[in-house]
Amino acid sequence: MRSEQVRQALTTPLTNPAFAASVPRFTDREYLNVVYRTDYDALRAVVPEPLVVEEPLVRFEIMRMNEVTSFGPYTEAGQAVPVRLGDEHGEYLHAMYLDNFPAIASGRELSAYPKVLATPELHTEHAALVGTLDYGSQRVATATMGYKHQPLEADRAGEQITVPTYMLNIVPGNDRTPRVCELVRTEITDITVKQAWTAPARLQLFEHALAPLADLPVRGIVSASHILTDLTLGPAHPVHDYLHER
Repeated sequence: MRSEQVRQALTTPLTNPAFAASVPRFTDREYLNVVYRTDYDALRAVVPEPLVVEEPLVRFEIMRMNEVTSFGPYTEAGQAVPVRLGDEHGEYLHAMYLDNFPAIASGRELSAYPKVLATPELHTEHAALVGTLDYGSQRVATATMGYKHQPLEADRAGEQITVPTYMLNIVPGNDRTPRVCELVRTEITDITVKQAWTAPARLQLFEHALAPLADLPVRGIVSASHILTDLTLGPAHPVHDYLHER
């Protein structure tokens, strides 16, 4: 194989890439979002500069990807922190857990999503929407919400999930020091909100050394939403280079 062919490769393994060279389109992506108050000091300890935390809030999300081009169905959970960069408000993606290896590899390598292998689930049970996250055999999160109690305006639902998103892109060199260390920005595009609902919600986070969601403890529920949508994820662009900051 010639050098120019290697340079054109998307990812490894060289002859059997871990994910497809395509832009995934999400159809019937279903969200359970629970926004909660937490400790400001705990947030400040995990959110990197130059992002600014203005309120001690976290959005816990569980997303059931019912149809995704190139990946197929899977489920994902995580924590997003409302932040500000300059005059722009958005969210910092603190942690993401999912059950699909190609989506993990693609997310980490192409866009810097902080994705880790785990087992999230989203389902209805009696009159409740239930989201759970297990790391191995251990439960680390349980979220419950009343099932479709009150409609939520489509515009408000779209605003919740289309704010700019910030992530850390850290790629080490062979000496284990960062070869790339930057803050990147992305956002959701081409969105169609099909359904949106709100209702009372509760969230429990359980201690785990390797899935430390409970390090951002629940101090009170602010809001909850259940959203069904079609969307596309935009590419990630660098907005701050830690290796060349002044």
